[in-house]
Amino acid sequence: MKPEDLRAAVAAGIVTEAQAASLKTLIEARAGQRAAMPAEDEPFEFFRGFSEIFISIGLVILLSGVVGLLTWFGGFTILVAVPLICAAVAFWWAHYFTLKRRMTLPSMVLASAYGAGLLIFAITLMGRTGMDERTAATLSFALPAAGMVLWYRRFKLPFAAFLTGLFVLGLVYAITASTARLGDLFMGMNGLDGLFDLRESPVFATATLIFGIGAFLAGMWFDLRDPHRLGRYAATAFWCHMLAAPALVNTVAMTILSGRDGGGGLVALSVALLIIALLALVIDRRSFLTAAIAYIALVISAVVGEGDGSQWIAILLILGALITGLGTWWVQLRAGLMRALPAFPGKGRLPPW
Repeated sequence: MKPEDLRAAVAAGIVTEAQAASLKTLIEARAGQRAAMPAEDEPFEFFRGFSEIFISIGLVILLSGVVGLLTWFGGFTILVAVPLICAAVAFWWAHYFTLKRRMTLPSMVLASAYGAGLLIFAITLMGRTGMDERTAATLSFALPAAGMVLWYRRFKLPFAAFLTGLFVLGLVYAITASTARLGDLFMGMNGLDGLFDLRESPVFATATLIFGIGAFLAGMWFDLRDPHRLGRYAATAFWCHMLAAPALVNTVAMTILSGRDGGGGLVALSVALLIIALLALVIDRRSFLTAAIAYIALVISAVVGEGDGSQWIAILLILGALITGLGTWWVQLRAGLMRALPAFPGKGRLPPW
């Protein structure tokens, strides 16, 4: 926004002079922050100092004490309500640590406690109703998912989008997957081979694929509203892509590998990984390549071949050099790719190159 735009807004009565001055200060601060960033930076903040770690540890201990206190005085009759009460306490404390203090890690701890409290409460409550397993599982994930949407709207915490996505993923699985397969997934039991294969587990894998696409589109929706990655939209997009990347990469890779013979499958996987790498460069998000590291290592191992054990050294060297090289020259590679690509919708709204 140019200074003359602010003056015109004041003259038109859209904003007051005080609001215009505050807006101008904010614009200058954001521009200065971006100018100070390295060109290749993908902003992400987990905590701002050790004080946040210290407070987060205290919050975990304190919440544990609240659970113990409620259980001790309430007995078994209030046990069902304990998780819900803890969720309410976390929601209450977030007004101070999130809205007033603007602390990142404590806010994430409180959001996690809130979501976990709602999930445990829902599971405990649904388990006492006598309804069938699928309906109980569906409602058990629907409640915390809706609760996390409320948390995001109230506190504008980007990490809440990640927790919302996890609950939505559980909801999708509860609706589409067999309860036996869902139980195997959560309990870590055998029988998970082909779980993300569109051929062997079409319903389950399709649900994962649809979830990944939805999370990716949500991430892009946020990304396109903050191409310079200065605010919470970009931070929210980061967490959405963290959900989308493993869901999409694993489903595509597992389907390709199980549906073809050794050589053909590796060639198809290599092409898919190349497309994923190009997509990661275009949208300037490294999470997709991070999720694909294991499959890149698989392709490299096929090229290196079997040996006396030294092949693992070669795999580590090649994979490490590849990842390090991509990270080091990411900006240059992305700039070259974006200049080579023709114009397409939304290209101008992606991060500058």
